[in-house]
Amino acid sequence: MAENRRARFDYFVEDRFEAGIALQGTEVKALRNGEGSIAESYATVEDEEVVLINSHIPEYKNGSWMNHEPRRKRRLLLKKREIGRLMGAINRQGLTLVPLSIYFNGKGKAKVELALARGKKVHDKRETIKERDWKREQQRLLKDRG
Repeated sequence: MAENRRARFDYFVEDRFEAGIALQGTEVKALRNGEGSIAESYATVEDEEVVLINSHIPEYKNGSWMNHEPRRKRRLLLKKREIGRLMGAINRQGLTLVPLSIYFNGKGKAKVELALARGKKVHDKRETIKERDWKREQQRLLKDRG
């Protein structure tokens, strides 16, 4: 439903988690319509809970007064052991929790793929661009030469 393409460019992804997300009814309907963005969002641990901040799910067009706030904090559903592990990694190693995508699993539940990530420096980003361009060039050469 929503993908954070920029995260793989800005961060080194070290570990991934799948978390449930507590949504209101109109948020689920808006996500099922393919609306929503997590491009500028991040997750943090507040009071023994993991919270998704700055994600944008626009108001459902057919919603009434029950519509939701587009940029509210959304609670992520993880086990206490996982939350403890995330808190330790964030505090000790200086990692960041970045959402990679929001999707619906086979049972129809909304899930968020979270990544423990380390930020890239400018020279790392340049290296990523060079690598990506070289792979494109390789594909072109292979296609042209058969």
